[in-house]
Amino acid sequence: NIMESRHPLSRRGAMGAMLGAGAAMAVTSDAAEKPKLKGRIKHSVCKWCYKNISLEDLCVAASNIGMHSIELLGPESWPTLKQHGLTCAMASGPGGIGKGWNRIAQHDELVSKSETRLPEVAAAGLPNMIVFSGNRDGMDDAEGLRNCAKGLKRIIPLAEKLGVTVCMELLNSKRNHKDYMCDHTAWGVALCEEVGSERFKLLYDIFHMQIMEGDIVDTIRENIDYIGHFHTGGVPGRNEIDGTQELNYTRICEGIVDTGFQGYVAQEFIPKRDPVASLREAVLLCDV
Repeated sequence: NIMESRHPLSRRGAMGAMLGAGAAMAVTSDAAEKPKLKGRIKHSVCKWCYKNISLEDLCVAASNIGMHSIELLGPESWPTLKQHGLTCAMASGPGGIGKGWNRIAQHDELVSKSETRLPEVAAAGLPNMIVFSGNRDGMDDAEGLRNCAKGLKRIIPLAEKLGVTVCMELLNSKRNHKDYMCDHTAWGVALCEEVGSERFKLLYDIFHMQIMEGDIVDTIRENIDYIGHFHTGGVPGRNEIDGTQELNYTRICEGIVDTGFQGYVAQEFIPKRDPVASLREAVLLCDV
């Protein structure tokens, strides 16, 4: 499972501190009235941040908050989401963060697995599938871009036919994913232009891009045509997105809405407090 290796540096320290038995209790703490959301943002959440909460319980919590999706999951989890009226806004895709589409030697395997996963995503009615560039390992960024485009062009016709958008995630290489290639918006945009399809876009992770380049609202506004999905996270630390960190997520989400964006904004922070209460708070902060 690619998400078992996702954000390893973040998970190692934070998950141990993330509540233990209290996490199960926290699911039932969401007894507050279901909030009346404005409907201008589709709200999702990444399951890996809630290791000590079962998928079933997280579905109940997300539904009670009025969310639309739980994501970064494979086909085995999608029926559970559907039972609760939820979707998986970003399906797990083939490959991992360190070894991705920038290596031609990986292409045959990635293409084969994509040709299996994309029809599964489409059959389940899901909108997006995640992919990763891979690490540089000494490779020049221009060569990596050419290699990514070459491999991705082998699966994009199928994605176009099925109506699924393939999204490459922007990650920071400064603190969490050393040497990751797709670590700046400009590189990701250049790859989108090279691939040349509405079915290939960027997963713009606000947490990661704040660490790498900042200038979040204007960068989003200027590049929204190449962005298919958003992730959140408090900087520093990838914890709650409230006043304990440096970004104003309400303003950021206003900027997203102002572009006319129709996709999903997914919470991807590791809660230090009651996880469901923090998730509810984050959704309300972003529900502009």
